[in-house]
Amino acid sequence: MRRLFRAAIGAVLCCGVVPALPPVRAAETPASGQRITVTGESIDTWCYFSGVMGGPDAVVGSAHHTCAMWCAAGGIPVGLLADDGTVYMVLKLADEPNTNGGDTFLDVASHRLHAQGILHVRDGINYLIVEKVIADDGITNHNHEDYGVVPGFAIPEPKKGE
Repeated sequence: MRRLFRAAIGAVLCCGVVPALPPVRAAETPASGQRITVTGESIDTWCYFSGVMGGPDAVVGSAHHTCAMWCAAGGIPVGLLADDGTVYMVLKLADEPNTNGGDTFLDVASHRLHAQGILHVRDGINYLIVEKVIADDGITNHNHEDYGVVPGFAIPEPKKGE
């Protein structure tokens, strides 16, 4: 029996035969979701929660814009930091064809957004499927004058003699 099980697993791994699962679409949200409207800044959740680039004030706004784009492009989940301090993990943004990660959210990194969507809460984490961006105010938190550019290596040093 063990040999048969191992052979079946080996065949699946070698041949790449994996049963197809139906895709999950935003339209198929369960009834447990709650429709909400949120206003806040689009953030890089890795730097915001980990503290790797500084405190919460340094990893938002124009000071952290470049890093937020790098993280979004690298697949780090994008969040929405609401005015009341609540963080929502954004799973889908309006009509974007892809889910979170990759270059989906680059055009809204560090922007202040007014969004409507479906909220799901699981294990204390707020997940938001944004159905509509009501308004995009652009970058309104111009804190680079206070914090520089985070990370500092985002701006190249001039070459010696220049």
